[in-house]
Amino acid sequence: MASAKTARSPKHKPVKEAIEDFSSETIEDQVEAFLASGGKIQEIPLGVSGQVATSGPRHITLGKRHSN
Repeated sequence: MASAKTARSPKHKPVKEAIEDFSSETIEDQVEAFLASGGKIQEIPLGVSGQVATSGPRHITLGKRHSN
């Protein structure tokens, strides 16, 4: 049986290109471009979470309640 070639999606980069996008030089260039365009970097203190609590605590009751 012959192997069929699969068509690559145009939005996916080859692995080598994707890895090169995360090199320290590329990231530094992206940060410089961001700052030059007026962007600001906000420093978040340790221990602060961006997760917003959507509900209160959940208490689990095991067993049945006895009514007196």
